[in-house]
Amino acid sequence: MNEQVKWANEDSVNDWVNEQLKKIGLKRDIDFFTESNMTDYLKESLRGSAKTVKKTNFGKPDFHTLKYSLPVIVENKFKQTKLISDTKDGVKFDDKSIGGYAVNGALYYARNMISSGKYKEVIAIGCAGDNPANVEFKVYYVFGFGENSYKEMTEYKTFDFLSNETNFKAFIKEATLTEDEKHDILIQSKEQLAKYAKALNKLMHNHNITAPQRVLYVSGMLLSMQDVDKRNRGLAPEDLRGGTGKRSDGSLVVAQIEVFLDSRESPIPEDKKRLMLSSFNEIAKDSDRDNPTALDKEVSKFISDEKASANKQIFTYIYEYIFKSIDGMAGTLDIMGEMYSEFLKYALGDGKEIGIVLTPPYVTKMMAQILGVNKTSRVMDLATGSAGFLIASMELMIADAEKEGRKGSAQAENDIKAIKAHQLLGVELNAEMFTLAATNMILRGDGSSNIQKGNTFDTPASLYDDFQADTLLLNPPFSFEENGMPFIKFGLERMKEGGLAAIIIQDSAGSGKAVKSNKEMLKTNQFVASIKMPVDLFMPMAGVQTSIYILKHTNTPHDFDVPVKFIDFRNDGYKRTKRSLQELDSPTARYSDIVKIYKAGKNAKNLKADWNLEEVYIEDQITNSGSDWNFDQHKKIDTKPTFDDFRKTVSDYLSWEVEQILKSEDFSGK
Repeated sequence: MNEQVKWANEDSVNDWVNEQLKKIGLKRDIDFFTESNMTDYLKESLRGSAKTVKKTNFGKPDFHTLKYSLPVIVENKFKQTKLISDTKDGVKFDDKSIGGYAVNGALYYARNMISSGKYKEVIAIGCAGDNPANVEFKVYYVFGFGENSYKEMTEYKTFDFLSNETNFKAFIKEATLTEDEKHDILIQSKEQLAKYAKALNKLMHNHNITAPQRVLYVSGMLLSMQDVDKRNRGLAPEDLRGGTGKRSDGSLVVAQIEVFLDSRESPIPEDKKRLMLSSFNEIAKDSDRDNPTALDKEVSKFISDEKASANKQIFTYIYEYIFKSIDGMAGTLDIMGEMYSEFLKYALGDGKEIGIVLTPPYVTKMMAQILGVNKTSRVMDLATGSAGFLIASMELMIADAEKEGRKGSAQAENDIKAIKAHQLLGVELNAEMFTLAATNMILRGDGSSNIQKGNTFDTPASLYDDFQADTLLLNPPFSFEENGMPFIKFGLERMKEGGLAAIIIQDSAGSGKAVKSNKEMLKTNQFVASIKMPVDLFMPMAGVQTSIYILKHTNTPHDFDVPVKFIDFRNDGYKRTKRSLQELDSPTARYSDIVKIYKAGKNAKNLKADWNLEEVYIEDQITNSGSDWNFDQHKKIDTKPTFDDFRKTVSDYLSWEVEQILKSEDFSGK
């Protein structure tokens, strides 16, 4: 083909792509295929789901290959101006952009394939041009259904990475998200979810949903959107038609929740199911919320009718902004916890009076990493809250099961099933928090089987004897006696020997307020480390100083000759305000580094942030007092004056003398 000949239409672009794939050694209808030659499995993945009910007629990608470990799809458009339609917030996914631009269409197809449940990752390529010398394309690694669940591979400008297995493996290695990228996604997801929660909170307030009911609305409606099986899809906004009685919008949501809970592969015990449904029945209690009312501006662009019930409007907002984004959010993100924290600001001020303070997701992940959580770990949390620690642990356990090329293997899938069914244990007393925890785990692919409703201190010994925990993660209610320290004492007594426990707690517990529990723990456990956390960590509840205490269950008394690690992590790189989380000093790197510092102390290598390890890391013995567990108590201040100190003192004195002389004389300026 003459390089100067201009193409007439999209067929010419297709012909060019076809030739490029052949040039790198791929054979048509063997290694790569056109839209007219798709496997039934791929067709099914592109058929759409409850998430995309209105968009099932967008056609098929122009080319695809299933030759390697991940599917690759290619979408072409005529003219370079049709490569991509985007804004500062990312690629656009309105109908016009999906149908008219190569990248938008390719990413939409890839997201849809993942939404179907048939694929977890897809490579999407958008290609556009008007002659062979004027072609541009972009390559993306797509890892979820969320609108921002993709990573552009900017260095790839040709199809060469598809030429052989070695090149493709190198591409996948580069595409796979790094720990730093995962941390960035976690923070972005947290900020985005906070924005959604704020707008949703206002929408619910406008429709007179009480503050305590709001998070139950979110969790219940999200469950009702989950697909049960191929024939019983989850609810979508168009399924809520403003009926009455059992066909009312609220009643349909509650009925679908029950259908979904009944369909679980690991059946939910009847008592737990009744408890959850009792909470979710709030959605259908008030018939006024099923009456048509004027559309709120937050949902008017999604609903074609002039009016819709309050329940439908709330459902539509959750569906469009939260449900569609769940798998694009970081796996360690505590979705229900983030929602709860936002709603709590309006329901109970800052939550201080009832001791509800949920741990940020980047901290739950860090604590799980410090304890070395992996695919064989057996993790428990005895003050589960919304399950933030269990979610972070489950994500790390699954990642470990899938690493080193095991992803998608039968062994990895079996390991993951065991992790979800048998290796996570949570206990929560508060009925509302129990419901949120169970929902949270279900939304992350289940793992809710062993979340128990009850008082931790009244649970039967058999629960722990059967579970055999080797990892304990805790953020207890700080309104509890001794700031909540009895929770970790109770847990350590029920762990396997050699197990590790970490608790984040007000550090007055380590300086005198929890002496009774601390002394008892030192009789059968080794105190390993104390990490001082930022004072603003739990904003908007500023001023709550916390530390993380790490203990090892040894069944022998603490060895007071062995030094304890004391780490000052008050500078974690973030500045927190009531409105945002601001990056000031390499927070992503710091949260990665702190795990290395915990392991290797001053010998930590390859640190990414700027640290003065002499200042932030101390090893020192503790006493048996149970009241010297905090960093500042072991920080030695050198009071010996230096020559610079002497010189400054003399200089200050001479300046003072001169000032006194000047004051004592009359200098009129004449």
